[in-house]
Amino acid sequence: MEQREKNLLGIGFVVLGMLIFSLQDVAVKRFSGQYPILEIVLFRSLTALPVTLLFFRAEGRHGLPTTRRPLLEIIRGGFYFLSFTTYMMGVAALPLGDMAAIRNSAPLMITLLSAMFLGEGISLPRWLGLLTGFVGVLLIVQPGTATFNLGSVFALIATLFYALNVILTRKLHRTDSSATMAFYSSLVYLGASFLLAPLSMLVGEMPDAHPSIAFLFASWRIPSPLDLLIMLGLGLVWAAGMYCIARAYSLGQAPVVAPFEYSSLPINILWGMLLWHHLPTAIMLSGATLTLLSGLYLIYRERRESMLKVETKP
Repeated sequence: MEQREKNLLGIGFVVLGMLIFSLQDVAVKRFSGQYPILEIVLFRSLTALPVTLLFFRAEGRHGLPTTRRPLLEIIRGGFYFLSFTTYMMGVAALPLGDMAAIRNSAPLMITLLSAMFLGEGISLPRWLGLLTGFVGVLLIVQPGTATFNLGSVFALIATLFYALNVILTRKLHRTDSSATMAFYSSLVYLGASFLLAPLSMLVGEMPDAHPSIAFLFASWRIPSPLDLLIMLGLGLVWAAGMYCIARAYSLGQAPVVAPFEYSSLPINILWGMLLWHHLPTAIMLSGATLTLLSGLYLIYRERRESMLKVETKP
């Protein structure tokens, strides 16, 4: 198979992965106001954990995953847990399109954090790209205006923790496989859900609070058979999405495939319009466009600078 065909298949897999992940957003938004976040995370983790062991077997390994850096794995899992939890809090209050637009700022945060913690330099053109992207984020969030929504803050916090997770993933990839990291993350999800479960019982329901806060402190309740099936199925959705993304990058070249992760924006806008009649505003679309173009430019600059480094090597 020629590389061009592999790239096309890779693009197809990454778009399919974004579509599958969007189903999780749809389910979470449906559950907001009915069940607490931690209950959803708990049931999702019960399915996701054994799936990570299947991934581990697929890597040709046996027994249980082990790590030489347990503290980093726990911290990484904690970042992932906080990212997923705050993301769901944002989904409860914002249209899915707005959530996807804010989440698209992740490459900007990853670039900035890589410079801060990994010592990766940022050239002037990349700084300009970063500033353009963050202007786009401000247009989406609109702080200090009448249309400002607290859910945007949780969406930004989720994106920040996701970016921190990526930084730790880069460090752990030297010693731990993807399946090992997924296993420990699922363990942290499960443990954190159990440990924090009494929180909602102590605080009690807050029906008059902001939707994001109310979602966090809703009372635990026995889910209906259909809702339980969906909650457990979220672990399988995660596994299917992860498989598609991994398959995409194993087939296609990363600089060709990566830009198509932004397909999550039109997919989520479409879900929001079809299911909740959320029409994107002109300001949100303008901000999303700036953020998207900035992310694409950063991908282009990273590829170009990597090629120049290769060419200048003796």
